[in-house]
Amino acid sequence: MHWVSAAHAISAEIRLYDNLFAKPDPYDLAEGQDVLDNLNPNSLVILTSAKLEPSLANAKLEDRFQFERVGYFCLDSDSTSEKKIFNRTLPLKDAWAKIEKKAGA
Repeated sequence: MHWVSAAHAISAEIRLYDNLFAKPDPYDLAEGQDVLDNLNPNSLVILTSAKLEPSLANAKLEDRFQFERVGYFCLDSDSTSEKKIFNRTLPLKDAWAKIEKKAGA
C-alpha cells in the first residue's frame, strides 16, 4: 500500500481471494475426514473500509489495476457508483518468504 490522502480518497470494498483448500491435494484426508475439512478458512478475506486513489472512482468492469505490494485487481460487477468493489485476481509473489524458508527462518 502507499499513502493516500484521506480527504481525497474513495472508500471501497476489497475482496482478497486465496486458495480454496488448505492442502494442495484436498483429498489427502485423515481417517473420518471429508474434503470439506480441508477448506481454507482464509480463502476469502473482505476488507470493507479500504481507502483508494480518487481516480479509481472512474474504474470500469474491464479495467485492471495493480495495488502496490498486494496484487492485481479488477472491478467487481457488484460495484455501484456509490460503492466500488475490487477483487484480487492475482497476488504478488512473496520473494522474502522464499528467502526465509531457504534460510530456515
